[in-house]
Amino acid sequence: MVVFDTGSSNLWVPSKKCSWLDIACWVHHQYDSEKSSSYKKNGTDFSIHYGTGSLTGFLSTDTVKLSDIRVPDQTFAEATQQPGIVFVMAKFDGILGMGFSSLSVDSVEPVFYNLVRRNLVAQPVNSTDVIGGEIMIGGIDERYIDGPIIYTQVTREAYWEFRVQGITVNGVPLCEGGCSAIADTGTSLIAGPTESVRRLAAEVKARPFPGGIYIVPCNLVSTLPIVTFTIESTEFTLAPEDYILKVNQFGRTVCLLGFMALDVPGHPMWILGDIFLGKYYSIFDLGQKRLGFAPVKNQSKSSINPSGSSRRRKVVPMANLVPAQQLYT
Repeated sequence: MVVFDTGSSNLWVPSKKCSWLDIACWVHHQYDSEKSSSYKKNGTDFSIHYGTGSLTGFLSTDTVKLSDIRVPDQTFAEATQQPGIVFVMAKFDGILGMGFSSLSVDSVEPVFYNLVRRNLVAQPVNSTDVIGGEIMIGGIDERYIDGPIIYTQVTREAYWEFRVQGITVNGVPLCEGGCSAIADTGTSLIAGPTESVRRLAAEVKARPFPGGIYIVPCNLVSTLPIVTFTIESTEFTLAPEDYILKVNQFGRTVCLLGFMALDVPGHPMWILGDIFLGKYYSIFDLGQKRLGFAPVKNQSKSSINPSGSSRRRKVVPMANLVPAQQLYT
C-alpha cells in the first residue's frame, strides 16, 4: 500500500534487498524483483528527503498496476534504508509521488506522467476527497462536489504551488499582500511561517508545544473563530471542528491545533495538508497546470487520519481500454 503524495514525484517501495538493520523495511511489505517476469535492472543510487524522514536505495524498472491498469516500464525506487522511527510506525509501505516531473529525484518519469503519455487515463487530472477517502486518478468524481469548482493556476511547476490572496482569523491578517501555498496530500496539518502561526495561535488561545505544535483547551473549541483563506477572490473557510484535532493520549483527550509553525527556506510558504484538503474536494489538473477546489457534498467529519490508511483509489481509464474499477487500500 502506498500513500498518494502531491508533495513529491517519485514512487518508492521497501525492497527485499533492504538492510537487516532497516526495521521499517521488515515490518512492511517488500518488493522482490526475483518474483517479477517484467523486472528490468537499473541500479542507479537513489536518495530522497521528506519533512519527516529520508531514505536511500536504488532504482529499478517494472510494470506498476493501478486497479486494472498496467503501467509498463515504470522506473521506481527500491528503498533499502529508512532510518528513524517515522517509517517504522507508518501504516503505509511506500509513497506514490504525484507532483510535477521537475521535482522528481534522478529525473525519473513520475507514474502519472507515464499514464498520461500512454493514454491510459481519460484526463490528465487527479482529484481527492480526503475525508471521504477517495482518490480518482484520471478524472473528477462529480458525486462528491456540492458547488462550483474554483480554479487557480499553478505558479511554479514543482510542488502544486499557487497564490493565496489572504488568510485571516478574527479579522487578523496572516499573510499581508498575499502569499504562496502548496497543496500537499502527504501532509496532515497546515504549516505556515512561525510568526503567522503564532498570531493565529494567540487568536485561538492555543499554547505552544515542542516541535512547532500548539494545544487548545478542549472546552474552548466551540467558541473559536473561523479561519478564512481567500483564493481567486473566493473565501474558503475552516471552522473550529475543521482545524482542531482531538487526540487521545494516556487516557485523556488533547485538542491539537491543526496549524504548525514551519519556516521554508527562501520565502514564506504555507503548506495546505489534510486539514484544508479534507474540507474541500481538490483537483490536480496536470494538463492545464491548475488546481481546483470545491465544497464536498454531505461532508461528515469527526477526525483526520494522518496515515491516509483509509483512502481508496479509483482509476478512470480510457473507455476503450479497461472498465473503471476501484482499488481499496
